[in-house]
Amino acid sequence: MIGEGSKAQGNPRFLAQKSKALRARKTLFFPAPGIEGSPAPDFMLKDKDGKQYSLKDITTTYAVLYFYPKDNTPGCTIEALEFNKALSVLHKLGVSVVGVSGGNEKSKKSFCEKHGLNLLLLSDSDFSASAKYGVYGEKKFMGRAYKGISRVTFILDKDRKILKVFDKVNPATHAAEVIDFLKIGVLKDRVGKK
Repeated sequence: MIGEGSKAQGNPRFLAQKSKALRARKTLFFPAPGIEGSPAPDFMLKDKDGKQYSLKDITTTYAVLYFYPKDNTPGCTIEALEFNKALSVLHKLGVSVVGVSGGNEKSKKSFCEKHGLNLLLLSDSDFSASAKYGVYGEKKFMGRAYKGISRVTFILDKDRKILKVFDKVNPATHAAEVIDFLKIGVLKDRVGKK
């Protein structure tokens, strides 16, 4: 539900429970509670060809904005390939897909060419967009702490408000999960129509 968490945000008990739950997470950063229903933070990022994009350049009714850790890594490749396979279904539903990670335009170009990706992948080389969305920060892997981007997806509505946040993502099944959410929860009136 849009804004579901916003009713409880001022409640001290809710905040204490949320804080305890967040401390238990393996990653030390996260999208803010109650972010669903909020305006999506804007950005200005470059694609593989150096063309700049902001939210206003995404003209479809809905948008899937997915953040992923790094180009050409196993999990990120699987997730990108799954979204790439789902593009025709998503486009028919009026949904665009935009992937965001660190690295530069050259890295995005190499990733797209190597795997035949037709996705719009944007370079967040200074992690400014990732920080605005709350998906950049300290992570731990095999006992080592480092800074990076967490795998999180935001579904944006036609007004570019955050409709849904997926922060527990399985790269192999996530594209199908997003399609199911959109078809069942958001676009049920469009499904089956030509």
